[in-house]
Amino acid sequence: MPLNIKDLKITSEDFQPLGKLRDEHAGDKGNVLPKLTVSGVPAGAKDLAVICHDPDAPLPNGFTHWVVYGIDPATTDLSDAQEKFHVGPNGAGDKQYYGPQPPAGHGEHHYYFWVYALDTKVEGTPTREEFLQKYAQNVIEQNRIVGIYENK
Repeated sequence: MPLNIKDLKITSEDFQPLGKLRDEHAGDKGNVLPKLTVSGVPAGAKDLAVICHDPDAPLPNGFTHWVVYGIDPATTDLSDAQEKFHVGPNGAGDKQYYGPQPPAGHGEHHYYFWVYALDTKVEGTPTREEFLQKYAQNVIEQNRIVGIYENK
């Protein structure tokens, strides 16, 4: 299914696109989830998923910081997504948000907060890789906001 990128957006009042994430969002300095807002959900969406991934992590597939499924398409504020929806395992195997914590001196890392609108409900709490493999054909629209963090 070809993706039709139109109106779906994920934004944050805590950082601008390609802006710096604050220390309070880092895994070892507060671990506070940035405030995220979703808008422009396409008609026909039955489920939303949000994934935070760091492709710059020194691992073969980067590091997944957060995966959330079962988000009602009418939802706009993701502040309580950790408690309200289905949280899948992050790269450490824990079902929770794990903020940025790049190795000291490794330079800036990019944190992609992806939102996916799907034409079906996501079953269970798959890993990021399982989700992308199983549900890629069900994605109606997707978008992302990218934040940057460096551990000096």
